[in-house]
Amino acid sequence: MKSTYWLAALVPLAACATTPPTYTGEIATIVAMNETAPMNGEGDLADDPAIWVNTADPASSLILGTNKDEGVYVYALDGGELQELPVGQVNNVDLRGNIAIASNDAHNVISWFDINPQTLTVSHIGNSPTGKDEPYGICAGLSGETYKAAVTYKDGTIQIWSATWETVDTLSPSLDRVVKLPSKLEGCVFDDANDRLFVGEEAFGVWVVDLKDETAEPSVVDTIAAANGLVEDVEGMSLWLGDDADSGYLVVSAQAADRYVVYDRAPPFAWRGVFTIADNEATGIGGVSHTDGLDISSAPLPGLPGGLLVVQDDANPVSEFNQNFKMVDWTAISEALDLN
Repeated sequence: MKSTYWLAALVPLAACATTPPTYTGEIATIVAMNETAPMNGEGDLADDPAIWVNTADPASSLILGTNKDEGVYVYALDGGELQELPVGQVNNVDLRGNIAIASNDAHNVISWFDINPQTLTVSHIGNSPTGKDEPYGICAGLSGETYKAAVTYKDGTIQIWSATWETVDTLSPSLDRVVKLPSKLEGCVFDDANDRLFVGEEAFGVWVVDLKDETAEPSVVDTIAAANGLVEDVEGMSLWLGDDADSGYLVVSAQAADRYVVYDRAPPFAWRGVFTIADNEATGIGGVSHTDGLDISSAPLPGLPGGLLVVQDDANPVSEFNQNFKMVDWTAISEALDLN
């Protein structure tokens, strides 16, 4: 196992202690085209979604979403709730192929799930211990035939786990690498084709970790201080994948500002724009505020040839009451920001 402690990041972090400059650029306005059933109840319940694409029948694709008090919920593309898996206090969820993972801080484990493409049901396989208290964020990756899991922590730690399909079955992943950043982390996303990991440091900005070179220091993608649209807290993130490894976009939630910042997927990770999700007056679907987690599928889905963005909504319409997930047509974002 390789450990990397990136203490030089303490210098830019300290600079963020003062009030950062305000973003004054344009903000595109998008509307949601659908939403999931609410997580009935009061409190900050919904957190993070993950989209599973049914390659045999895209209309039967699923959305997994975490309920921080109960476990993982499963929804159809029309937003209807299909399942509840009461596995405990999970925060984030992600998937590759038919295997999903969730950060379970009730038991300090990674919770593993199997998605059955024949029955369209999700089952809890079991848990693997992280060896560290309060796993917070999580994201899944795939490198060849190796399943990857990155777990993030409030103390700035990133654990990178790996498993073959055989060790997934036995719930025995290996801890390959530990990276340490200065402060609280949550959102992350693997870029499988480029062996990169993007991570959000909530009070600082977005980092990228080169997974091919264990000696490489994490690099800065963007900071709150740069005033490109990020604010505390930097939260959920995901990738829209283009036709090759150099094309596509990184989308990051700037939670406290109720907006999202878009960057090129490839270096130098150029800034591409900012958007917000407003009320859809035609359908009555409300706007989105204070997004925690989000996920993107670039695969075509029925009525969505460019793919789908799913985001957590804090206020539906009242903050921390009946929270749910909103669905946005990626083509609307692409057109609004003039993305190629």
